[in-house]
Amino acid sequence: REMAHTMPQLLSMECWGGATFDVALRFLHEDPWERLARIREAAPNICTQMLLRGRNTVGYSPYPDSVAGHFVAEAVDCGMDIFRVFDAFNSIDQMAPAISAVLEAGAVAEGTICYSGNLSSPAEDLYTLDYYLTVAEQLVEAGVHILCIKDMAGLLRAGSSSLPAPALRGAAGAHLLSIPARAGLLLAGPPTTLVTALRERFDQPVHLHTHDTGGGQLATYMAAVEAGVDAIDAAAPPLSGMTSQPSIASVVAMTDDTAHQTGLSLDAIGDLEPYWEAVRRVYAPFEAGLQSPTGTVYRHEIPGGQLSNLRAQARALGLGHRFEEVERLYAACNELLGRPIKVTPSSKVVGDLALHLVASEVTPEQLLDDPASVDLPDSVIGFLHGQLGTPPGGFPEPFRTRATEGRSWSPTRKELTEADQAGLASDRRATLNRLLFPTPSADQAEKTDRYGDLSVLPSLLFWYGLDPHEEDTAVVLGRGVRLLLGLRSISEPNDEGIRIVGFRVNGQPRDIDTLDRTVASDRPEHARADPTRPGHVAAPFRGAVNVSVAVGDRVEAGDTVAVIEAMKMESSISAPVAGTVESIAAAPGGLLEPGDLILEIRPAGRSASPETER
Repeated sequence: REMAHTMPQLLSMECWGGATFDVALRFLHEDPWERLARIREAAPNICTQMLLRGRNTVGYSPYPDSVAGHFVAEAVDCGMDIFRVFDAFNSIDQMAPAISAVLEAGAVAEGTICYSGNLSSPAEDLYTLDYYLTVAEQLVEAGVHILCIKDMAGLLRAGSSSLPAPALRGAAGAHLLSIPARAGLLLAGPPTTLVTALRERFDQPVHLHTHDTGGGQLATYMAAVEAGVDAIDAAAPPLSGMTSQPSIASVVAMTDDTAHQTGLSLDAIGDLEPYWEAVRRVYAPFEAGLQSPTGTVYRHEIPGGQLSNLRAQARALGLGHRFEEVERLYAACNELLGRPIKVTPSSKVVGDLALHLVASEVTPEQLLDDPASVDLPDSVIGFLHGQLGTPPGGFPEPFRTRATEGRSWSPTRKELTEADQAGLASDRRATLNRLLFPTPSADQAEKTDRYGDLSVLPSLLFWYGLDPHEEDTAVVLGRGVRLLLGLRSISEPNDEGIRIVGFRVNGQPRDIDTLDRTVASDRPEHARADPTRPGHVAAPFRGAVNVSVAVGDRVEAGDTVAVIEAMKMESSISAPVAGTVESIAAAPGGLLEPGDLILEIRPAGRSASPETER
């Protein structure tokens, strides 16, 4: 509401999309549609904007075109105005259904050119100006209203010399702030080259999005503004820099008293800083871990939106202390996979492979030399089979052929059932949630049925719980309905791990029994795999394991016998030898540490062990 009153010059607030939709369901146990509706109500005079992953909508795999149509229509009904449509490989075929759905719904379609490589380098032979202009031409033919340059890792460099500006057409529209175009001296570099070329050839406004991981993107913005860019993305100062965007205050100050003046008030931006500082402190445990800009981004090219996730994945796998090694292998895996554009979900493929190699102690050279001998994450196998489409540089050969040989794969595109189609007609929101995120959606629905609307809880209470030394906390359930909650005491656990928790509810004592899972879940020591026994199958890294074979089954070397999952990364585990499954040590969905025994295979030709016979 404060932004709506004090910053009406903003074109839009990017407030929804793949990551935020997922997070609302998976971690906040909220309905993401309700969140969007509340934002729309609070700021009716500023456009809302979201990121749409082409045929994947906000999910991680392709869906029938009708799903994109229903999703966009429902989003527009909830208050969405601008849809930034992209594809990991800049494929117009993957973006076209979503663009058509946006146009049909009467919203603004922003066609996205995902930026990769180094346009300023004479050695760049893949992601060239001609390549980007070809993508832009296809987007314009598809009917987009705006062209967006999406620089996920902050690789777009400002350059260092100047040259006269070509004649520019007038700008039309802006994203986070409006930048009028004018002729003048330009910084020679990718922003100038790309923005100027797009403005010369197409009528659509040009919108630039970047991340400040390397610390140099304010200079990139300056060059783009001088080149006539119509819109740039920025972030509130306390949330800006590094994996986020450059500070909006810096952009406003940079353009004040020039022909590019935005009209935004530095005082209005500054008045909101204490609020955003407080929000950032609440969410400090979920930060990416960067304390300063990092120049290594120009080497590994990890997108800003992935860097925090990758650190969390590394910690979950017990590799947090080896993150620099993960970064180096990310760069090596990028080259090994043919330098694909890295944005969800293609960036996840590169990250999964890097994490897997570090966890499995396999070098890129070993993988390249004998890919058939190394288990690969499912996302990598799907990528090499064309699950995401064809990357701009094609697939790396002969690595692709050798890595996919003998590894079966089935397309994961979801087909709608009659029940799905009926649900989209009768209860569109709930059906879309279930189709896009089945498990998180079911979990969110279960939490809502059990606890009610958790979105009413203050953030500190939701994440950190009640403090017996603090005053009672107010929870507003609705207009004029408020609860005061306080913590009185927590008992010691009994033999079953049950604690009695004493509360105050509006001053009245309440006690509940609750299971302390940290006490009840102490697990016995798990059997360890013996590396000297060829039939022992071990967990390659920390994760939840599900075995896909049974005792007595015959398997061949290379057959999938289990799947391990950790932080959204799934990897198949294959049989090291041919033989018969003799025993299974892993419980379904059991959490195993690296080296824990999953199952044992009796090699062909060897008799059963006495334990199995008994």
